[in-house]
Amino acid sequence: MQLCYNGKFMASDRPLLTVDNRSFRYGDGCFETMKVYQGQLLLADLHFERLIASLHILHFHIPAHFSKEYFTGLIQELCRMNNVSPLARVRLTVWRAGTGLYDPVDHTPHFIIQCWELPKHIFELNNAGLRLDVYADATKSGDKLSNIKSNNCLPYIMGALYAKQHQLSEVLLLNHRGRAADTTIANIFAVQDGKIFTPPLSEGCVCGVMRKHLLQADLPFKIEEKPLTISDLQDAEEIFLTNAIYGIRWVGEFRKVSYGNATAAIVHELLYESIL
Repeated sequence: MQLCYNGKFMASDRPLLTVDNRSFRYGDGCFETMKVYQGQLLLADLHFERLIASLHILHFHIPAHFSKEYFTGLIQELCRMNNVSPLARVRLTVWRAGTGLYDPVDHTPHFIIQCWELPKHIFELNNAGLRLDVYADATKSGDKLSNIKSNNCLPYIMGALYAKQHQLSEVLLLNHRGRAADTTIANIFAVQDGKIFTPPLSEGCVCGVMRKHLLQADLPFKIEEKPLTISDLQDAEEIFLTNAIYGIRWVGEFRKVSYGNATAAIVHELLYESIL
């Protein structure tokens, strides 16, 4: 397999980073996880809008050539080289160059692009509903850093470990107010009385690309940003999760409450009509 390191293609097993790397030492950077279908990067505008916004928040010095067109070209070529262009998961990881302690001396972004083949069933709505519960040992704050996909993922790692230990499909992370933020890999939506609700960014969720696409999409359902409590989720008719790779997955059980998927199934169909 090949990867792309700062615009150059090379073998993925080639040593590249030192122990002084700031992403390794501090998690100093951010990343994007994207999906390629038939050689095309899906939702490219939203991905690179978020990437540039994240780099601004983290005070990187952004080179003039860091554009959607630049990265899209590299991603398409890498997928072609690795024979995964029909359907692939792509990760673009960016970190701050240089060494130093917490106070960086160099704000230049370095990056790696990797890609992997995805199974065709990734486009299908899950047959069995997900089992979801709360992971209470880590909370998210409602600041701008909570909205980016940071290279420091410890709350999500610990949440994923908890899910595995308790035979759960996913776990919900709460914010410092005890309300829903997001899950380990997705944004959360609740359906009630013909409306769809999702927490606003001020509640500490990641600024998900699929979340933003649904908020902007012309759907037959009204989607509103609204803080969601655990009680709101338990009273909901449906719960579903979204991210760039899976699209939509519906939740079948949350804290011993069972849910259907009628709305999620419709949104799933409309979603892929709009992006494929």
